Amino acid sequence: MGKKLGLVHTSATLVPVFQELIDQYLKGKDIQVFNIVDDSLIKNTIERGELTADTSRRVVDYVGSAEAAGADYILVTCSSIGPAVETSASLTKVPVLRVDQPMADQAVQMGSKIGVVATLSTTLDPTSDLVLRRAQAAGKKIELTAKLCEGAFDALMGGKPEVHDEMVASALKELSSQVDVILLAQASMARVVSQLSEEDKKVPILASPKIAMEYLAKNL
Repeated sequence: MGKKLGLVHTSATLVPVFQELIDQYLKGKDIQVFNIVDDSLIKNTIERGELTADTSRRVVDYVGSAEAAGADYILVTCSSIGPAVETSASLTKVPVLRVDQPMADQAVQMGSKIGVVATLSTTLDPTSDLVLRRAQAAGKKIELTAKLCEGAFDALMGGKPEVHDEMVASALKELSSQVDVILLAQASMARVVSQLSEEDKKVPILASPKIAMEYLAKNL
């Protein structure tokens, strides 16, 4: 019998993104995949400006539901609800992975000056906190620089992706001269990296989906 991988998403747009990565990285493994999607989780978090106890409880419920559905491993693909994912992991008998943890670990290994870029404060704070805690767990002293691209997320949601991309690209160029490695706090920002020239990419720029899938390929 093959294993079951359950994915919990806060946007339906992430289903094909992760399916493509699963096809690429988990090819040849006998793994069944199922998805649970509820975009009200991220909408409520953005509206309230933070991850509330109510939303956290619902994340825990979805992870529990994935376990009840037979998942041998659960991946939660949204960084904004990361702290609730860690709570879920302590209540679940199967492994639960927050999508940005392998990325944070990789960044800590790669340098001591780490930059985090986000277009939402609700994502910037939990990702920055995760990097600091993973560095502490690894016994490494780091210097963290967090940068919020104010207004970029609204531009993307408002049908102006070019404005979003320009703002994110500008932040990446500016940070690259200050740090050893940059983390993208949201998967939606990853496409901007391919638009940058080699000259602008002075340091490695990490995005969580691909790194999380590489981690799963080794651990599933």
